[in-house]
Amino acid sequence: MNQLFSDVAYLCSQTVTSNYSTSFSLAVKMLSPKIQKPIHAIYGFVRFADEIVDTFHETDQELLLNEFERDLNAALERKISLNPILHSFQEVYHKYNIDREMVDAFMHSMRLDLHQQNYNSMEDYNEYIYGSADVVGLMCLKVFVNGDQATYNDLKDQAMSLGSAFQKVNFLRDLKQDSDELNRIYFPHLQGSGLNVETKKQIIEEIEEDFNIAYQGIKKLPIEAKFGVYTAFIYYQKLLHKLQKTNAEEIKTKRIRINNPTKIKLLVSSYVNYKLDLI
Repeated sequence: MNQLFSDVAYLCSQTVTSNYSTSFSLAVKMLSPKIQKPIHAIYGFVRFADEIVDTFHETDQELLLNEFERDLNAALERKISLNPILHSFQEVYHKYNIDREMVDAFMHSMRLDLHQQNYNSMEDYNEYIYGSADVVGLMCLKVFVNGDQATYNDLKDQAMSLGSAFQKVNFLRDLKQDSDELNRIYFPHLQGSGLNVETKKQIIEEIEEDFNIAYQGIKKLPIEAKFGVYTAFIYYQKLLHKLQKTNAEEIKTKRIRINNPTKIKLLVSSYVNYKLDLI
């Protein structure tokens, strides 16, 4: 395989990461250099699929998703794609033995976003989160353990909890945008009564439980991955605490953010905890 082409493909994935998520991009930089490229490749793949169902409303989104999935299947089968995002992803898929079930579950959740606006049952909610977030955590874990199946099995549940926690924080932060622009309500807790003091409390307690489980796994991650994952963990935990302090009415009317100076402070404190072996 032409190495130059693969290098350019990975650079495209890195560009996607840095332009779409400054926070995630910063966390990836805290990973060992040898695993940064595959994590960029995973992010680029999931971001482009998500972009289709969330953004391109002026086009036939289902047609775009069908074409993207067709090209994805061809890339995984042929081990090459002229779409650089799919090419870098297929390399990671094969190198780290990512399960096809993970990819299929992810694409299933993306397709749900085209047809399902409300998740009225915990079963549907958990199914969507598994496909849209948990399996992404598992893909990354495959990279982190680099073929160590015993470690993967030991950390699998915690990786899924971390993916769930991140996704639920995103849902709560983006509540206004998801409702107003996409006509989606992911939390079954909000059916009927909407977001109020009690439903907000239920959601935050659920996320905190996910974080508690995830933290136990972070402590056991390989050294190449621990600091980067911990940095993302601290960022999302801070975002959750900010949402916790914000009243329900405000969450429904504005997107809560972490400013850049606070992000830098979080990075410094994460590094200190890491170096002092407090995680």
